[in-house]
Amino acid sequence: MEELDLVVIGAGLSGLAVAKNFHQLNPEKSLVILEAASSLGGTWAKDRLYPGLKSNNMLGTYEYPDFPMDSKIFNVNPGEHIPGNVLHEYLTQYAERFDVLQAIRYSHRVATVEHRGGPEGGWTLTTQDTAGSAARFVAKKLVIATGLTSQPFMLDYKGQEGFNVPLFHSRDFLKNSATIDTANSVTVFGGTKSSWDAVYAYAIKGVHVDWVIRDGSWAGMDVAPYVTPLKMWLEKLVHTRLLTWLSPCTWGTADGYTRIRNFLHGTAFGRKIVDAFWVILGNDVITLNQYDKHPEVKKLKPWSQAMFTASSFSILNYPTDFFDLVKNGTVTIHIADIDHLSPQTVHLSNGISFQTDAFMSTTGWRHAQSIKYMPEGIDMQLGIPIASTTLGNAEDAPIWTIKAVDNADREILSRFPRLKNQPTQNKTLQPLLATPGVSSNQDDATVPSVQSYTATPYHLYRFMVPVAEHLLRFRDIAFAGAMMNLSVAPIAHLQSLWINAYFHDKLPARVLPPLSPCTSAEEQDESKGLDELRYETVLHARFGKWRYPAGHGAQFPDFVFDALPYMDLLVGDLGLWVHRKAWWLAEVTEPYGPEDYRDTVKEWACLHN
Repeated sequence: MEELDLVVIGAGLSGLAVAKNFHQLNPEKSLVILEAASSLGGTWAKDRLYPGLKSNNMLGTYEYPDFPMDSKIFNVNPGEHIPGNVLHEYLTQYAERFDVLQAIRYSHRVATVEHRGGPEGGWTLTTQDTAGSAARFVAKKLVIATGLTSQPFMLDYKGQEGFNVPLFHSRDFLKNSATIDTANSVTVFGGTKSSWDAVYAYAIKGVHVDWVIRDGSWAGMDVAPYVTPLKMWLEKLVHTRLLTWLSPCTWGTADGYTRIRNFLHGTAFGRKIVDAFWVILGNDVITLNQYDKHPEVKKLKPWSQAMFTASSFSILNYPTDFFDLVKNGTVTIHIADIDHLSPQTVHLSNGISFQTDAFMSTTGWRHAQSIKYMPEGIDMQLGIPIASTTLGNAEDAPIWTIKAVDNADREILSRFPRLKNQPTQNKTLQPLLATPGVSSNQDDATVPSVQSYTATPYHLYRFMVPVAEHLLRFRDIAFAGAMMNLSVAPIAHLQSLWINAYFHDKLPARVLPPLSPCTSAEEQDESKGLDELRYETVLHARFGKWRYPAGHGAQFPDFVFDALPYMDLLVGDLGLWVHRKAWWLAEVTEPYGPEDYRDTVKEWACLHN
């Protein structure tokens, strides 16, 4: 059994960042990264690089701050989306450059994680490799960096036993990519960005696609890389401070511009300005995509307003016009449920049926984790999703979450009255498991019940650490990358730095109750109490429900225009400069990018050496 200073579970973008910054700041300490797959990368692992996979972001916005993606080295030009294989190579070179590649143990799936308690804390992990061999590790500190797209949410469909064609989740598109050449017709079920990618990959090769989207289930908004009448680069737009003010956000005041935010969201005139911006942005998307000019394309028109759309605000990163494939009949869109399957045939709830040579399910991911946490009941204290069958009833939940929810809702709607007016969706829409043609897939006993898909939401302080008192005392576990946004790489970098400070009790008292008593009266006055910390955790978690009902805000952090304020929050917690531009006008009008956080590790190290 190995004993280590740090164990990171997951060698994706967030896990690599955690390992890199920990190793860079603590080179004398031991480190292991446990990765269930046979290669690093997470979303960009080799076995997930399906045909045509590219980043939503274009070159320059999807990179670690201290490891720029050189255009010549990686053969990607400015204005281009980054191919999946290039991102895999980029992450490999990042791990090599910062000497953490050799710390990765591939094909090690973590089965159990048990808190050791005692005076020192720490965790005991059990793993199993592909050959069935078990191993145990002891970690003084533990980071869960498995992200939100690790466990596919796959369903059983009525009649699938005799379906007799490939039926697979989008996670396994690469394994089934031969169907692009062998199939004459395929079915894609779901409306996520993965479904758009799959539909395009098949249709551009001349394969007919029957695209099945449940009525009201899809809130996505796929847009061109440049939006608004000014044709602004979307990734830059959402990181421009002036425009982030137009997004109501409970942590928005971290940017220091409290008065302007209070005006925009707390006054009737300010809210008119905010509404006008979101109407312009939404209408621009509808106009550019010409949803109303073709009956089939109109079926893809987003049901929600742009303001309430989070990371499902995806980008049309295809080399040719996606909508031409719909207009010319290569893609047929069905707004319906799956009723049942029969040999080579899909039957829909509206009575339509059609033959198919393959069926891809793009039904998303399980929010609850596959890891079993021990001792029994500690998962409730960790602040991670818990299946409803495990939770029992509301009275079994941590009492601070129950008591705080009503207060958090009142504060949110008081500060941001605009959020009272929620978008209307299909009120008759039922959860997938309530429809007649589907049931849960329980083939993998290591994966929690599919009911965990609608589990309790994440409740993590700063979206990273649990707020149970005894776990705060040990400071030996954190969660990295348990969120969705367009700012993945710089946020991963800053989260990893924050986690390192947390593990070593180097966050100020105004951020977390210190492990040791405050040394001055000023520190005592500023020290954040446990109740305040817990309420703020609930406030930020609950905010997602009201702010992003067209995304996943009710389950986990899912945001777009609020990413820059979140980075402000982390940078401010670390005691670094929040406003990182050369002068005030640039601060307000020039977009932030990874380059603005390039020296944050050095800056933090200078403060603590």
